[in-house]
Amino acid sequence: MKNFKRVLAMTTAAVMAVTSFAGCSSNNANSGNVGGSTNVAEGEKTIVIGGSGPLTGDAAQYGVGVKNAIQLAVDEVNAAGGVNGNKLKLVFEDDEADSGDKAVNAYNTLKDQGMQILLGTVTTGSCLAVVDKSKQDNIFQFTPSASAQDVIANDNCFQICFTDPNQGKASADYIADNKVATKIGVIYDSSDAYSSGIYNAFKTEAAAKGLELVSEQSFTKDSKTDFSVQLKKIKDSGAELLFLPNYYSDNALILQQAHDAGMDDVKKFGVDGMDGILGVENFDTSLAEGVMLLTPFSATSTDEKSQKFVKAYGDANNGETPNQFAADTYDVIYAMQLAADDAKITPDMSNEDISAAMTASMANIELDGLTGKAKWTEDGECDKEPKAFEIKDGAYVEMK
Repeated sequence: MKNFKRVLAMTTAAVMAVTSFAGCSSNNANSGNVGGSTNVAEGEKTIVIGGSGPLTGDAAQYGVGVKNAIQLAVDEVNAAGGVNGNKLKLVFEDDEADSGDKAVNAYNTLKDQGMQILLGTVTTGSCLAVVDKSKQDNIFQFTPSASAQDVIANDNCFQICFTDPNQGKASADYIADNKVATKIGVIYDSSDAYSSGIYNAFKTEAAAKGLELVSEQSFTKDSKTDFSVQLKKIKDSGAELLFLPNYYSDNALILQQAHDAGMDDVKKFGVDGMDGILGVENFDTSLAEGVMLLTPFSATSTDEKSQKFVKAYGDANNGETPNQFAADTYDVIYAMQLAADDAKITPDMSNEDISAAMTASMANIELDGLTGKAKWTEDGECDKEPKAFEIKDGAYVEMK
């Protein structure tokens, strides 16, 4: 390992480039194969970035945000000269957030299109389905949002998101340290690695912090439409707060049914999977008022860096607002650029050489990005601090 560090600060000039080139991004969110990039001449050698995530299905909001953010950042990097003078090319496939054949098929299609670096996948289950394949194929992998620790078990894979244990621990710490509640009810997806991982870490830290889990309820992917039984048990337990370590689509149903069950006085707390709740079709967003969550980014933040990204993303994508998955992904491209510059990556290198060089260079970089200051351990884990937000008047307000 080299022992020097390079720091990328997203300065005003760098972020201004987002605005300048945002209109070049592809907006075809429902297409599977998103090939090419602006600012790349026909026949020009490129470094091929493969991406996969859900462009359809319940988690499509995440995958579309990731795809759009990759394209935005790739176009920006290319306009600024690329990586070591080489342009980037994006290819993207829909894995439908599947944890089996669809995820593997998407990965194989990306390989067939010449993928040299994998940015993905978006969800934990899909990522676990392909991490061993990327290792076997010597492809460097960098996920913006698959947060299970098993995702980074192989040395070629890195995360920029918080790990599940970190989210669970940080949630319990925040609730205890800020005296939000002492009696906690939980509803989690026992069939999902993301939800279960956060729940397990939360339970351990809650006990250490003196919080009482008065009712722990679960569901599975095959039984996630009716939560009346779980909610009744939690209501009867006297829980003061409902912890929801699930994705926004499930949480939207839970919030609606909790309201119907007369549980408006019970506080609600989620993690980064809650992000997107305000964009769920036909969801009464007033039911999310007062919901607390941990997430690294808010589109309503007033800092200059965030607002320029939000504007650039919206300009490139028909006025859409980016979620934290998009922000994390945007940061991934810039972290990859740092590592690729440090490793002197070129298009004619073998995947094995690219992966080895990128893996070594990840220890040398630091990123001052949209989602915070980030650096990486040798285990592939990202070291950055989570932020707590509360939904007020339909917007995220940071809690101190």
